[in-house]
Amino acid sequence: MPHPATHQQPGHTTPAGGDPDWQAWSDAWTRHIPVLTGRTDLTVTVAPGAGGGAPACFYPDSARIEVDATHIGAPDAANPKRAGHKRLVPTAYGLLVHEAAHAAHSQWRTPPGTPPVVAAVAEVLEESRIEYRQRSRRRGDRRWLRHTVTTLISPGEAPVDDPWHAGHLAGLLLARVDARIITAKDIRGVRAAVTAILGRKRLLQLRDVWRQAHATDDSDADSMVDLAWRWCRILGIDPRLQPQTPVPDPGLFAGRLAQALTDYLAHATGLTPAEYRAQQLTARFSAPATWSRREPTDAERAAARHLAARLRRARTHQPEPDTRPSLIPPGRLRTRHAITAQAQRAAGTIPTATPWQQRAAMPPPKPTLHLGVIVDVSYSMHPYAGPMSSAGWILAHAARSSDAVTATIAFGSDVTLLIGPRQRPTHVQDMNTFGGSSTFIDAVKLADELLHLRQPGRLRMLAVVSDGDLDDIPAAQRLVSALHRAGCAVLWLRPADLDGHTFTDATTVLVADPVQATGHIADAAVAALEQA
Repeated sequence: MPHPATHQQPGHTTPAGGDPDWQAWSDAWTRHIPVLTGRTDLTVTVAPGAGGGAPACFYPDSARIEVDATHIGAPDAANPKRAGHKRLVPTAYGLLVHEAAHAAHSQWRTPPGTPPVVAAVAEVLEESRIEYRQRSRRRGDRRWLRHTVTTLISPGEAPVDDPWHAGHLAGLLLARVDARIITAKDIRGVRAAVTAILGRKRLLQLRDVWRQAHATDDSDADSMVDLAWRWCRILGIDPRLQPQTPVPDPGLFAGRLAQALTDYLAHATGLTPAEYRAQQLTARFSAPATWSRREPTDAERAAARHLAARLRRARTHQPEPDTRPSLIPPGRLRTRHAITAQAQRAAGTIPTATPWQQRAAMPPPKPTLHLGVIVDVSYSMHPYAGPMSSAGWILAHAARSSDAVTATIAFGSDVTLLIGPRQRPTHVQDMNTFGGSSTFIDAVKLADELLHLRQPGRLRMLAVVSDGDLDDIPAAQRLVSALHRAGCAVLWLRPADLDGHTFTDATTVLVADPVQATGHIADAAVAALEQA
């Protein structure tokens, strides 16, 4: 069985369709690849969609490298015949260098009968090993390999905090520090997260494994597989009893590993974490092109104003005795502030100190309301698509004027972020129902990521509009229970005329009229603020 790297595919596969617009790039890089590899039998194909689903791919049996032209942009982005073109397309050229490293140094094949989990570990070890070898042979290539790390590593590499995924992230990033591709400063946060899960002792043991892999000969399959077995033993995995690669529990939220990885990818791409997340959200969860947009109606505008007023009243009802600072009497004189005010006047500045303290009836301090709304857009929920499209717009506008944060998310066959936190949409995005409801788990995790539903210090509530007929009910229940234990109230609005599942740790309300769903969500939000 050949080496299982996802961007190193065995077999005589069908070459990616050549694009005449990109033929000049394919020809230029085919002439250039012997410089990177020392081999004269390789061909390079550059085209949109090339790479077999990966950014780039090496096919050893066909002696072919493919690079997805998406990472270049347009054919006229640079002249590939000029030596300086690589500075204009550093990521794409870095991908070429990475695949060239595979072509030059991945000369071993996974022995038949190797458990998949061992083969997966060997794949991870091979990534930093071939880059280390390439850098040792051509020191200047490090510059370009650094650009590929953010492309070859996905934000979803660490979906849960467990030893397997911590080790996986260590093999992808920490091992590249010892390969001298990235620096220890680059991945300081990742190292801290991995250490918190694995402990220093186990991490040092894993480091010894990948450093031995870096010293392994290009054709030494036995040593690479032996190192992969040792890696599994360090993580407490017996490949004889657990031959398959561990699968993350869908009923667990992402944790420290995901946060650290996101921060690293943001820094590596020159963005702030907030900017990077916004970019990812736009790329992954945008509304389908078939969903239409329209102007809000007068009734929707009025409903938003009415809800905003209710939320403001809920924050200010039942005044309580309190004290407030004042510039003028009556009240209790605060000597320190009086001296400060006198000094400010003597200095010729406008006094900002408040020497007096008055007693008054004031509204009690209220936490900020974080409200997530998740809407089922599977075909059976068709009557709710229109009312909940309106609800998303109404909630967003009411929140902006009442110190609240809301987000509306649709889930069906895919997850769609209808309205993000602190957005004030100018149009109503009408949802369409289609397909099944397989992405509820992803929708809940997205709501938690956007609104921090498991973090204390704020008033948190999740409203779900669905019949509860989901693909993975046990995993969904674990997520709901986790939110409940963290102090986030879960309101489940279920159509009265549809059969479905009732979840524990959630307040279930049967809704007879789809229009009433918005009212139930608004009433729950107001009641939560009043009782906070």
